[in-house]
Amino acid sequence: MILLRRLLGDVLRRQRQRQGRTLREVSSSARVSLGYLSEVERGQKEASSELLSAICDALDVRMSELMREVSDELSLAELAESAAASEPVPVPVRPMLNSVSVTSVGVPTERVTIKAPAEAVDVVAA
Repeated sequence: MILLRRLLGDVLRRQRQRQGRTLREVSSSARVSLGYLSEVERGQKEASSELLSAICDALDVRMSELMREVSDELSLAELAESAAASEPVPVPVRPMLNSVSVTSVGVPTERVTIKAPAEAVDVVAA
């Protein structure tokens, strides 16, 4: 299941890290506790629109840019999820090949190797 709060948290963390800022700096600027911002970034808490606005202001990022990036991530996650849910393409089954060596009785240096499906070879000892 795709959780929007996780995608949003991932995007917020990337934005903060791109700027080389710490959680402490952003939480102070956004006036939100460091622990709560950390939980939002880890996708453990749902952020209200007011909180998102404060975090975006602290990061100097438009909320529309943030949401666009989240939307792109969501689209990719949905594609991956639907691809994983569809039935896998069957792989053709190749028969297991057994190797059989045959040496002629009178000439020990002559050797022939035959590869054939195991169920198609009957070996009869003479």
